[in-house]
Amino acid sequence: MKVFINGKLVSKEEAKISVWDHGFLYGDGVFEGIRVYNNSIFKLDEHLVRLYNSARVIELNIPYSYEELRNHVINTVRVNLEEEKTENAYIRLVVSRGEGDLGLDPRKCKTPSVVIIVDKIQLYPKEFYEKGLKLIISSYRRPSADILSPRIKSLNYLNNILAKIEANNSSAQEAIMLNQNGYVTECTADNIFIVYKGIVKTPPPYVGILEGITRESVIQMCQELNIPCQETILDIKDILTADEIFITGTGAEIVPVRQVNNLTFNIGEITKKLIQHFPNFVKRHSTPVFVKV
Repeated sequence: MKVFINGKLVSKEEAKISVWDHGFLYGDGVFEGIRVYNNSIFKLDEHLVRLYNSARVIELNIPYSYEELRNHVINTVRVNLEEEKTENAYIRLVVSRGEGDLGLDPRKCKTPSVVIIVDKIQLYPKEFYEKGLKLIISSYRRPSADILSPRIKSLNYLNNILAKIEANNSSAQEAIMLNQNGYVTECTADNIFIVYKGIVKTPPPYVGILEGITRESVIQMCQELNIPCQETILDIKDILTADEIFITGTGAEIVPVRQVNNLTFNIGEITKKLIQHFPNFVKRHSTPVFVKV
């Protein structure tokens, strides 16, 4: 395995950053998780646009132009696919504030750190895609947008991790997080959808969600399949009275939900249809890694 660190490809064993890096010390940075299917990178440009937008909001200057970073991602993937003899992978692209000192002042960080990791990922065993996940409704709330915008995909995930621990302690795979008004936002690492009377519904960005790339893909697939889809406010009642529930994410893809707290749900036809359509959608929205001359 080769890891890209600040312009160089090094082995996994050599891949190191400084303990004075503000990403490590303070969670000061942004990141993206991206999937590679059949030698092609799924929605690479959408991920990169979100990365640059997140960096801009926190005043973090990525030390590569868009095209330069895009080429570094593609090349790092190509090298690893060839070395590992595989066609599928997961990319973790991280940009931190860089090496500074033990103080908080970001002006001490002269050069941001850029890391590209290409590896495998499997968040859930295959059986969960067939039988569904168990979710709980977390007691931890999503921070409001006037504290820290959830639309920034930052390295600060402590709030989500605490909710994930709560799910683990309840023998659940995920936790639904509410905002300060009691509205449904998302899960700890995934967006959430419900189906009610044939309509697919998901929380809008302004309630406090990260606008997931797979979430966007599901909305686009609903349009292609003529399935009604709405971005609308949801509360606990909407979740507990839904006909179907599923979650989406780059790592998770599309996963049905069979239980929330003590209530059980069926894996419905709309969820199945979206799962079946996803591979075809991926093929049409991916960037080839190996370009034929």
